[in-house]
Amino acid sequence: MEECIFCKIVKGEIPCKKIFESNNFLCILDKYPIAEGHTLIISKKHLETILNMPLDLGGEFLNCVKYISSKFIKEKKAGGFNLMQSNYPAAQQEIPHLHFHLIPRRKDDGLKFRFKN
Repeated sequence: MEECIFCKIVKGEIPCKKIFESNNFLCILDKYPIAEGHTLIISKKHLETILNMPLDLGGEFLNCVKYISSKFIKEKKAGGFNLMQSNYPAAQQEIPHLHFHLIPRRKDDGLKFRFKN
């Protein structure tokens, strides 16, 4: 995808703050973080949604999540973390490239994620 911002980041055409990389995923600090350490886990291959992710990448993805979230907890003293991901515009996916938000949390940090009834 020529115009995809995440494809450009993966190719090195747009600078980023890389914090971890595996064969198929790039983990970078979010440009517009909602909490200190807010990280994006981006598939290196252009995949639009999680439905396009091959099952054999699941373990590698979970290793990225575990590595980064463990660092949050040990090094940054986070009390927990959220893992968030959206698919398609109706679910508020703004960039049509598979990515996950890993957000470190602290008690009473003021962030609220609620589903409307």
